[in-house]
Amino acid sequence: EVQLVESGGGLVQAGGSLRLSCVGSGFTFDDYAIGWFRQAPGKEREGVSCFRSLDGTTYYANSVKGRFTISSDNAKNTVYLRMNSLKPEDTAVYYCARGTLCTGSDFSAKSQGLYGRDYWGQGTQVTVSS
Repeated sequence: EVQLVESGGGLVQAGGSLRLSCVGSGFTFDDYAIGWFRQAPGKEREGVSCFRSLDGTTYYANSVKGRFTISSDNAKNTVYLRMNSLKPEDTAVYYCARGTLCTGSDFSAKSQGLYGRDYWGQGTQVTVSS
């Protein structure tokens, strides 16, 4: 059974940092791409970052570029999202998802940075206070 489990969310002040984790099981990590997404109250879900397991290539939405870093520990089937310089507008539920291919720089509403999204985690809440 394929599962993705996120953790690491919490309450942090503006300017602070958090590291989210996404642990996958039931599939071979190297065969897929993993993306991070977020959904703020009253807003559509948006793609944040994507990690291509095959070669470690990373991609970011413009809104987080330079502040967020995606990385992985394939031995632990885990993808991390390090979030620095957090802003109140980063407040959202953050999800990871498995997909077939990162879309590169295309984080439009349709592609959200990851093609072929098929499994999602349950999400972890990130709240940034001003």
